[in-house]
Amino acid sequence: MLIRFNKPYGVLSQFTAEGRWQGLKDFIQLPGVYVAGRLDADSEGLLLLTDDGQLQARIADPRFKMEKTYLAQVEDVVNDEALQALQRGVLLNDGPTLPARARAVDAPADLWPRTPPIRERQNKPTSWLELTIREGRNRQVRRMTAAVGLPTLRLIRTAIGPYNLDDLPSGTWRETLA
Repeated sequence: MLIRFNKPYGVLSQFTAEGRWQGLKDFIQLPGVYVAGRLDADSEGLLLLTDDGQLQARIADPRFKMEKTYLAQVEDVVNDEALQALQRGVLLNDGPTLPARARAVDAPADLWPRTPPIRERQNKPTSWLELTIREGRNRQVRRMTAAVGLPTLRLIRTAIGPYNLDDLPSGTWRETLA
């Protein structure tokens, strides 16, 4: 069994709640399923869960380099220089990243509201970019966008390998074919 879950902001990638963060048990009451990979509590979007240990390893293990695609709302305007740097790979404090696919995109028209809303500054515009990476370092997308001068305000994972968020509403899950 493979579950696609649209994880809301403020939910951990584990079943148990901690501090101010909710756990997955508030949304998914299926016995025997485990998270395949992680998504920070302050990030939203696609999280996969499965009862198949081999599938879980294929999805989560960095050796398989399964691509992950994100939409990032960033502070300031996405420019060609930043996109080219992301595409080449950027130097982070734990070493250089692999090259990423990066492109500026329009704000998603059908995006659910985030609770709480992102902070907005009147004198700083925001824009969106789509970023596809093959690594899974801690807070990697946020660190990559910050490294090119575009701090991430909102981060939504839209795909993991062949699995997509599609039209799954925030806070809901659906069983899918593995």
